[in-house]
Amino acid sequence: MKVHKEGTGFLLALFTILFIVNVTLYHTAGRGGLFYSIAFVSSIFFLLVLNFFRSPFRRFPYDSEGLVIAPADGTIVAIEEVMENELLHRKCLQISIFMSIFNVHANWFPVNGTVKHVSHHNGRFMAAYLPKSSTENERSAIIITTRSGIDVLTRQIAGAIAQRIVTYAKPGDRCHVDEQMGFIKFGSRVDVYLPVGTEVLIEMDQKVTGNQTPIARLGKPNYQ
Repeated sequence: MKVHKEGTGFLLALFTILFIVNVTLYHTAGRGGLFYSIAFVSSIFFLLVLNFFRSPFRRFPYDSEGLVIAPADGTIVAIEEVMENELLHRKCLQISIFMSIFNVHANWFPVNGTVKHVSHHNGRFMAAYLPKSSTENERSAIIITTRSGIDVLTRQIAGAIAQRIVTYAKPGDRCHVDEQMGFIKFGSRVDVYLPVGTEVLIEMDQKVTGNQTPIARLGKPNYQ
């Protein structure tokens, strides 16, 4: 499994810092218990960060047309009808996926179509599993219009630890579920807003895999 491009620079800098710390400690304190303890903790910490930036190769194995595919790894924390007042200005079905620091943090496009809108909003960094994080946290929004004319809003949301959202999508781009939409660093959440009445294929607290788990099946537009 390769390292995601968003992590190469950070991992190199982290490895350099930890290497210098351990070499300095070795030459000042010798091979005592302190050196071995710090070396062990440093190794575990580096491996955890390396695990966070893993980038698995994935392709959705079936025909994805008409399906909404999980845009991220994580746990379903919300399936509810909400009033989306920021961009769509209508009632929507919201499906939210919470990503822990142990999940893959690459994000995939949830549907095939054309990118209609991309925007970024500054905000707070409260825990991403809280409902208010959808509207109050640092976030990026991507609206994709499917071939059947349905607008699907996806929101990348920063969490209490996440401090940077990377969005690759640009207005006018053709997009496919096998393509990465972006990346969120260190714990976060992704919300998908669908037309009311969309068939839901998952349930609360279910574990989903980005680019692999169908979460909904689109029908005809039912905008309210």
